[in-house]
Amino acid sequence: MSRVKWKGPYVGNKLLDNIKNSTSIYKNDIKTVYKNFVILPKFVGLTMQVYNGKTFITLKIVDEMIGYKVGEFVLTRKQFSYKKKKNKK
Repeated sequence: MSRVKWKGPYVGNKLLDNIKNSTSIYKNDIKTVYKNFVILPKFVGLTMQVYNGKTFITLKIVDEMIGYKVGEFVLTRKQFSYKKKKNKK
């Protein structure tokens, strides 16, 4: 279910303050643990670090990401692959 339009997109005040107060746009000093924030047009060009449950993942915001949530671009699970068995002779 989507959010009501009159409320606007869900973005935390702390994240907006961090973006406003950041002196260097290209530094990785913007960290967040919330993956449910919506990416706004003012975030384009920023590099932020998002916590995936174990480590911080670096995320570069581009204009195709506007309107999506931050968590959609951060993987929280490892890719699984079967290991090959060695042939015994």
